[in-house]
Amino acid sequence: MDILLYIGITLATFIVMEGITWCTHKFVMHGFLWYLHEDHHQPKYQGIFEKNDAFFVIFAIPSIALFYFGLEPELNFKFFIGLGILLYGIAYFLVHDVLIHQRFKWFKHTKNKYLIGLRKAHKVHHKHLGKEHGECFGMLNVPKKYFSM
Repeated sequence: MDILLYIGITLATFIVMEGITWCTHKFVMHGFLWYLHEDHHQPKYQGIFEKNDAFFVIFAIPSIALFYFGLEPELNFKFFIGLGILLYGIAYFLVHDVLIHQRFKWFKHTKNKYLIGLRKAHKVHHKHLGKEHGECFGMLNVPKKYFSM
């Protein structure tokens, strides 16, 4: 029974992370931490890393802490919340950095309508070079209109 509970906690955390990501992207990245996110909205950023990549570290901290505290005194629910955050981070990397921005040329020629819709929505997000007037702040859950464009 515990394994089903832990799988449920992991999946629920993964799903909740989409909402947390949307809010963080809209109110933090396009808000008071814009100075870290701004270079990501420039047409051509230089180098392998951007200041925006600091958010990977920022989001990893709670996951690492939850892994640590999820093992004491024995394996508990905190570990699986950390696992859900980690899995979302991996999905974010694959979708955002590999598929959308092509920082790694792994999925250049997809014909999958869902993945094409994700790319379209993110391009709409990036048409705004400033922090104001943004749209499409989510990553996996985007408006349906981008799948039929």
